[in-house]
Amino acid sequence: MKHVRTTLLAAAGSAAALLLSACGGESGTAAPAGPTGTTEAPATAEPSAAESSAASPAGDATKPGTELKVGDRAVVPFKYGTTKSGTIAITVTAIDKGANADLAKYGDKAKGITPYYLRASIENVDGADLSYASVSLRALGTDGRSTGVIITGSTDQCKSGTAPKEFAAPGAKFETCTLQGAREGSEVAAATFDKGDGYDKAPIVWKN
Repeated sequence: MKHVRTTLLAAAGSAAALLLSACGGESGTAAPAGPTGTTEAPATAEPSAAESSAASPAGDATKPGTELKVGDRAVVPFKYGTTKSGTIAITVTAIDKGANADLAKYGDKAKGITPYYLRASIENVDGADLSYASVSLRALGTDGRSTGVIITGSTDQCKSGTAPKEFAAPGAKFETCTLQGAREGSEVAAATFDKGDGYDKAPIVWKN
């Protein structure tokens, strides 16, 4: 199931803007549950932000800042909207380079932009009801920084997927694609997940 909205594509340092048709809703990660119980042991230092964010109610979550290869699976606490939360696994399956012609319908506003398609498989880990949720990724250039181009949208070559109604059981899966971009002459070298406490400061990174 797909939902359509519109959003803006802008290149850093440029006044050019590209209006794209976007799919899905906004999503983020939920802060993991803290430890329970009490202890009489002397107080110890607080855990680091990365250690705290790595805790997951449904099992071992992937720590913020982890670097993976395309094809590897990351488990993360996840929140969608204000009422749905659970644990999902994200597997980036491909980082595909498109052609500027793929953006032809946007006319001159897409000039100088090469689209990239971050393809992923999303799995429900703990069986929480996450129906109709969506997950998005971001691209990094070869220097490990943002490409300077922000796109939220879809093309015929890259359709953003939304979780089906049945995405409410352990092992349920759906496929999605996040449209990203780079200036001609630059490349996308990695995909990142950066939603939620911990991951926003230290994203999970997938590289080819």
